[in-house]
Amino acid sequence: MKIVVIDGQGGRLGCLLVERIKACLPQARVYALGTNAVATAAMLKAGADLGATGENPVVRNVMDADGVLGPVGIIVANAILGEVTPAMAEAVGSCRARKYLVPMNSCGVVVAGVEEMPLPAYVARAVEVLAEELAGK
Repeated sequence: MKIVVIDGQGGRLGCLLVERIKACLPQARVYALGTNAVATAAMLKAGADLGATGENPVVRNVMDADGVLGPVGIIVANAILGEVTPAMAEAVGSCRARKYLVPMNSCGVVVAGVEEMPLPAYVARAVEVLAEELAGK
């Protein structure tokens, strides 16, 4: 199974997601797609199987993913301080894979009704839902 993790900035969220996915779904092939080289390198160091940086890798690799994880900003053009291009947001938003998004204040999006939790708790919940849904397929 192909799991895509997308992150930007320093890649902290991406690292947490990669580590948790590898622990819960060791059979998954995790693709670390950074909006910048620092984020990609951090996710690779966290244990991702493959990594690439920039718009085209995001656009191409979400097409056949079984799941896409990242901050909520990956579906918003120009989010994450402008690191998410409109083409990236469109590709993620329109890909067939289910998206498991973590609310982040830096993305400029407020999701009404979302419980305020520490980042590791959001990560645990996102990967838990991913694992449950993939097990049901």
